[in-house]
Amino acid sequence: MDAVAPGTHGQVIKALKPGTAKALFKLPQGGCLEVRRISTGVVFYWRYTQNSKTDRVAIGPYDPSAPPKSLSPTDQGGYSVQAARVSAERLAQAHATALGAGLGGLRGARERQEQDARLAAEEAEARRGKTLKHLLDAYCDYLESLGRRSHVDARSIFKLHVFEAWPAAARKPACEVTRDDVIAMLRKLSQAGKGRTSNKLRAYLGAAYQVAAGAQSLASIPETFLAYRISLNPVQGTRRDTASDKADKNPLSSDELRTYWGLIKDLPGVKGAALRLHLLTGGQRLDQLVKVKRASLRDGTITLVDAKGRPGKPPRQHLVPLVGTALTDANSLAGEGEWLLSTDGGKTHMAATTLAGWAKEVVGEKIEAFQAKRVRSGVETLLAAAKVSREIRGHLQSHGVQGVQTAHYDAHDYLDEKGTALSKLRRLLEQLSSTVIAIREAA
Repeated sequence: MDAVAPGTHGQVIKALKPGTAKALFKLPQGGCLEVRRISTGVVFYWRYTQNSKTDRVAIGPYDPSAPPKSLSPTDQGGYSVQAARVSAERLAQAHATALGAGLGGLRGARERQEQDARLAAEEAEARRGKTLKHLLDAYCDYLESLGRRSHVDARSIFKLHVFEAWPAAARKPACEVTRDDVIAMLRKLSQAGKGRTSNKLRAYLGAAYQVAAGAQSLASIPETFLAYRISLNPVQGTRRDTASDKADKNPLSSDELRTYWGLIKDLPGVKGAALRLHLLTGGQRLDQLVKVKRASLRDGTITLVDAKGRPGKPPRQHLVPLVGTALTDANSLAGEGEWLLSTDGGKTHMAATTLAGWAKEVVGEKIEAFQAKRVRSGVETLLAAAKVSREIRGHLQSHGVQGVQTAHYDAHDYLDEKGTALSKLRRLLEQLSSTVIAIREAA
């Protein structure tokens, strides 16, 4: 490489032969401004040496029509000699700065920038494919894989109150959803008078994010959740609306239970047997009772599958004793098919809505605002009044029995205690019925 060329810059550039180069200036920041003639014209470079190796960085083409004292490129992107020198000095300064920062000079800094830009683009692309909608759908699929019946309710709430109500938020990368996004969703429901739905949406959203965040530390959570890159749960910054948490059970009173028992006590056929089985087993959840398999009817018990509970926990088997009439009715319902409660010979199980509809049809107008779910809370209220402990009622109706002792050490099935409670329930129903009949006769 020639030293800095003598003569005017124009003369030096004009004298260049194709494929040759000349150094025009040595720069105080390091390196020099070089000019080189190539097949398409003349191009400026900043040339420098690093670790005994010469390198060049292109600046741009020489524009002989540019004002000689101009310090910026022309509109066509060409450079005067002075403009090229300014650019070379900037490159030299950037190189020195990058060396001082341990980035390996200008080339290393540019490679780092390109790598960062590539990673940012890949991250953005990954986020576009992992939206809030994708996360919530994946969470519902996860619940379903665990046998959780709540996946149906979660899907419905997400569809109505996220995907349809907030389509822009649903399309956001899940890791970019903020507390403000969540609050807006909850506030819209609350202001529409749907406070309980707002609380349910908050619970399901929070659980979805909790599962995704937990995938980083809990091996039992599917690896697919790692791709959402969730580190913060935007729901944690919100509060539950406790004013909307009023119980909606409205239990049947003892008189209403007596009326209901009187209506189904001698009701013939599958309808009567199914309704009595529901009441005399303690008002089990309808959607669990209808899924009892015929094979689980043995030794005077049936086994229900309780799919409620915390995410990550498998469904729990719930053993219920059959006392007196309940056993007779269960045996009468047992056919040849798979399911105990069925209207097609056991091929498919009875729908919970069918059983609830039968109960409402039998009651008619005899009990105000009757709903089948009131039977369950009515039974618990009646047993509580009869001094059956909360613990036994919890085991009988498969409530969420909490605590370390219960979760890890107590393997007792409480079958005898459940049977005693159900025998007491039957006696109470008969006593209530007899008392009312006696009162009516005396009148």
